[in-house]
Amino acid sequence: MTMGESERLQEALSRHLRHPGVHPAPAGIEDRRLAIYRDLIYNNIEGFIAGGFPVLREILDDDRWHALVRDFVSTHRSQSPYFLEISQEFLAYLQNERQGSPDDPPFLLELAHYEWVELALDVAEGELPAARQAQDLLGGRVQVSPLLWCLSYRYPVHRLGPDFQPMEPPPEPTFLLVYRNRAEQVEFMLSNNVTVRLIKILQAGTESGESALRQLAQEMEHPDPAQLIEHGAGLLEELSARDILWAE
Repeated sequence: MTMGESERLQEALSRHLRHPGVHPAPAGIEDRRLAIYRDLIYNNIEGFIAGGFPVLREILDDDRWHALVRDFVSTHRSQSPYFLEISQEFLAYLQNERQGSPDDPPFLLELAHYEWVELALDVAEGELPAARQAQDLLGGRVQVSPLLWCLSYRYPVHRLGPDFQPMEPPPEPTFLLVYRNRAEQVEFMLSNNVTVRLIKILQAGTESGESALRQLAQEMEHPDPAQLIEHGAGLLEELSARDILWAE
């Protein structure tokens, strides 16, 4: 077999394994042998995706789910060879390549992103400093964890499931803080736009927790900045207890 013939055989075999219902098997290869590879490739990929997107798998019936995964396998060209990054590749396919279907739930992309975040943050690089017993979160310079993601969604993604599938987004978006704590656990915290804005101010490098709260009060045109600072001190304590921020 010449080099050209070998390459053509590999291409034909690859197309068949990706989508056997569309591309016929190369001639001269026993179907019993091909079936082993067809099942191995598809079942492994489908299993990783189902494990990474369990709620999406629950919501879609078998026909829609397997059609979705089969289209991913047959059309997507992965940029990573690692099984651990299949979820990232699947999300990229949903966001950038897949042609939407009228049967898709309107929250499909947001739900997929929400489910991907947990694995992505679990393997993200970064370390937190050792915990301190006493911290001056108002007077000290506050640092925000590099293992925190502030996310917002049109749909309440944390509530979606087989028994809750809204067809229209609610009037207010859903804000979530997703973070990895010192126990190396990924946690989710329901939040709001005010808390997210406070975190953004702190991330910009403000001098102290109190100065960040004063800036927030000014931006909000709060009638009683002292009251906001008092309530904000409690919020800073809660975020510190969750390993989201700390004072130097």
